Amino acid sequence: MIRKVKSSEYPQLVDIWESAVINTHDFLAREDFEYFKKTIPNYFEFVELYVYINSDEQMTGFIGVADENLEMLFIHNDFRGKGIGKLLLNYAKDRLHVTKVDVNEQNDQAVGFYLHQGFTQIGRSETDGQGKPYPILHLSL
Repeated sequence: MIRKVKSSEYPQLVDIWESAVINTHDFLAREDFEYFKKTIPNYFEFVELYVYINSDEQMTGFIGVADENLEMLFIHNDFRGKGIGKLLLNYAKDRLHVTKVDVNEQNDQAVGFYLHQGFTQIGRSETDGQGKPYPILHLSL
């Protein structure tokens, strides 16, 4: 089941984010990981957040969308590879009219996932949105 996130659930989203990033963003410096972990909740209020709840009533992944951009898609590492990312992405495309996503160039799994889901690269930035040295690929449907 996919539903909107309540603000009281933000700590659970941070847990999902941490599990996902530790297992997929091995290129992040430790201090940058800590910085992002501390600041990610600040971004929650600026996006529409939706969470996937599995049959055991567990929050297993979430998306954040703003202005047809997929700003966040994170799956708890214990649930990766089970199609949850695809379900959330299709929800974002079909119901929230997402047509664009930015992805860390160094996150090979995510880049491959989005390309496989029909996105194509339309641009590249040398640094991320905070000016950190993590190149970003700009993708569009």
